[in-house]
Amino acid sequence: MKIKSQKNFFSGLLFMVVGIAFAWGATRYDVGTAAQMGPGYFPLALGSLMAILGIVLAMTALVVETETGDPVGRWAWRPLFFVLLANVSFGALLGGLPAIGLRPMGLIVAIVALVLIASLASKKVHLRGALVLAIVLAVGCYVGFIWALQLPMQVWPARITS
Repeated sequence: MKIKSQKNFFSGLLFMVVGIAFAWGATRYDVGTAAQMGPGYFPLALGSLMAILGIVLAMTALVVETETGDPVGRWAWRPLFFVLLANVSFGALLGGLPAIGLRPMGLIVAIVALVLIASLASKKVHLRGALVLAIVLAVGCYVGFIWALQLPMQVWPARITS
């Protein structure tokens, strides 16, 4: 069978793999029932829906003819690198890395670092715009998570608050 839309086909495969992985991982938790949902219910449902969406997308790519075949282009290495680095940095700064002696830096520092590193993925983003976005997101996360939801998480580095 010939693939008639490469982009849709490979997107569908990616959706299937991620959906199956989440659904499979959710089975390690108590799923419960629709009336009394356990912690694994929501990830199982979303993972299953994502896998089904991937199947539909991949099958559509085998049936629906496109003019050019929607070929998959070259990998965008710069955005891939900086977006992954931003997410890893966010996790390391928020929770710390005791193995290398990095203490948790808190929510605000982690968000600012996330936005600034991710902004390096595009050559069109300017530092001023990235800083404005970082401040808006940091304030929004503070209001949403710390003030409204009252989540017990470190906001600033321990050296500043102690």
